Amino acid sequence: MPVLNRSTSAALGFIVLLAFLAPPIDREAEAQSAAAVAKPVSLPDIAIGSPKAPVTITEYASMSCPHCAAFGENVFPMLRSKYIDTGKVRFVFREFPLDIKAAAASMLVRCIGKDDAEKHFAVIETLFKQQARLMDQTKETLFLVGKLNGMSEQEVETCETDQALLDKIAADQRYAMETLKVDATPTFFVNGERWKGAMSYEELEAKLKTLLKR
Repeated sequence: MPVLNRSTSAALGFIVLLAFLAPPIDREAEAQSAAAVAKPVSLPDIAIGSPKAPVTITEYASMSCPHCAAFGENVFPMLRSKYIDTGKVRFVFREFPLDIKAAAASMLVRCIGKDDAEKHFAVIETLFKQQARLMDQTKETLFLVGKLNGMSEQEVETCETDQALLDKIAADQRYAMETLKVDATPTFFVNGERWKGAMSYEELEAKLKTLLKR
């Protein structure tokens, strides 16, 4: 498991989930928000879809968040087939761990995925499907997912004690909290506009159709 220093532990503290939709914002504010979301952070973005896509969706998620897992299972596959794979949407996944178990899972995603976005998303999908077990049997689940991806238990342990990696995840989370005002998961930014809480495919598609008409 990761070794937390005091500042990192505070940054990864549990945040109470809120489920409401943020009100629309004007174009100038939207542009400013989009620029803030797109600003490079400590870790490389986990992203799929064309960099030239007219719409960019950035999701802040915790591997321990049931609503995030539900989005990954019920919404993301349709979003991917209809909008991401067709060049209309670029999708960015960013870690916002609500607890140490989620932080450990995010670290494993980074260690397995390295520079391969597709591998990142495959591990994220696996961990979301194993979420209940991850919460109850964290170490065993991390070892299992690591093994499924060719890692030994020692390699998983090495990953989970990488303080530099944990510090980067914490730094990116602080940026999200302080600059982007992210305080719950999932939080989405759709071309800079913040959508907070669970979102159905129908809600998301309605927003995308509006944006794609501009």
